[in-house]
Amino acid sequence: MSRSAKRGPPSTIVIKLGTSSIVHEETHQPLLSILSAVVETVVNLRNHGHKVVLVSSGAIGVGLRTMDIPQRPKSLSKKQALAAIGQGRLIALWDNLFGQFDQRTAQVLLTRGDISDRTRYLNAVNTLNELLSMGVVPIVNENDTISVSEIKFGDNDTLSAITSSMIHADYLFLLTDVDGLYTSNPRKDPSSKKIDVVTSVAAIRAQVSTSTLGSSLGTGGMETKLIAAEIATGAGVTTVIASSKQPSVIVDTIDYYTALKGTSVPTSGAASPVPPQKLNQVDLDEVSASLSCPRPPHTVFQPSVIPMRDLKAWTSHTLYPAGSVIIDSGAHIVLSRRESGGRLLPAGVLGVRGSFASGQAVRILVRRHAEGVPVEAKEVAQMSYVNVAATTPCTPILEPGASATASVISLVPLSRSGSSSSLVDDMASDSQTIMDDDVPLIEKMDECEVWDCVEVGRGLANYNSAQISRVRGLNSSRIVQLLGYADTEYVVENITVRVAA
Repeated sequence: MSRSAKRGPPSTIVIKLGTSSIVHEETHQPLLSILSAVVETVVNLRNHGHKVVLVSSGAIGVGLRTMDIPQRPKSLSKKQALAAIGQGRLIALWDNLFGQFDQRTAQVLLTRGDISDRTRYLNAVNTLNELLSMGVVPIVNENDTISVSEIKFGDNDTLSAITSSMIHADYLFLLTDVDGLYTSNPRKDPSSKKIDVVTSVAAIRAQVSTSTLGSSLGTGGMETKLIAAEIATGAGVTTVIASSKQPSVIVDTIDYYTALKGTSVPTSGAASPVPPQKLNQVDLDEVSASLSCPRPPHTVFQPSVIPMRDLKAWTSHTLYPAGSVIIDSGAHIVLSRRESGGRLLPAGVLGVRGSFASGQAVRILVRRHAEGVPVEAKEVAQMSYVNVAATTPCTPILEPGASATASVISLVPLSRSGSSSSLVDDMASDSQTIMDDDVPLIEKMDECEVWDCVEVGRGLANYNSAQISRVRGLNSSRIVQLLGYADTEYVVENITVRVAA
């Protein structure tokens, strides 16, 4: 694309470069031609007012070269040692290349554990934003030296997606050794076809084969890029897969979509702008002809029309779940709707797995028959959940023996509406003695070995595992009587449903 093309407003851009694009797969020598081209591209973007974050793999690969080790070791301690050796040399290499253009850089090393705490997460966000405002290019990598499986991102594709979500980036570019997403491995299948536009990652998985891509040095492949695209697009970030052999495609792609936003194409005899979400329905050749420029080779993943809130994104993608809450299909149907607010009432809970504290992240599992929930049963399941949860919580009646602290907490109503008679009626209709800890609260089955328990989302627990187990299946107005207090009528909040009902 001509460099005279109209420039759009400044954007925040995250560029991820994998190990196979940084060091040679066999000799482990740095690929200086690619690295230099990436640096020139970043400097070019900076000169046009864009803010750029570079997510760079390659610490272990550089460590292999330094120690003259022929292949990536399997033991965790050796990989961590090589990462410690290679990270310093890697950042020095980047700093030297950027220094040729007087562009300042900063090293940012993260683990999932670093940002699993909300305060530390916000500190990391503030640091990245401050570096960008100072005109510095942050170079982000996972801190492999101290990472273990429980706190690893798994690969830098995921790290780049979470980084783009943290700083509310406009674009995420995943640079790899192919120029887009193909239906199968283009190196082995000549009939494979490139997919230009993806509007749903979940839908595209059935059309592509991702198992054969990836290098011996890297930890990712095309599957991890789909996961990264799902995370980033859910946060409202336009995600692009392009070739690392031509980093200038980043500038061309941004110019292309900037021009596209102001272009009208004939639709039913009338000229109208092309909405980003409708790109898959547009003849891209016709659009390119109207722009007098070719479409740069790449695959674009369209961002969500309604991006995930920051707190939900943090809960869903950065926290390591401490346990699980098992829900019924009716609750799953309700949670799949946006108006639910991602909040789970105890009425839809069947049980819990593991031990977790209030405020920790939990998996949301839905219990299904092996063959799935029949379509005709969905409405019945939904009504069952709604009916149990329908009674409006009210101001509780204090027991004489309640403590002062419990009394103050329990005086806070769980809802602004409702009457005290609703609690009396609800208690009268219950055949169980709720004050007896030894009596089972409900008779619902927990034996997931005869069911399919599928993870459909994640959220933040408002009560600990023992407390949720006590109030499972009951109306939220019963929380105070069972627990002695009620901070909220919802047992889990900020739920992000990944698998809709």
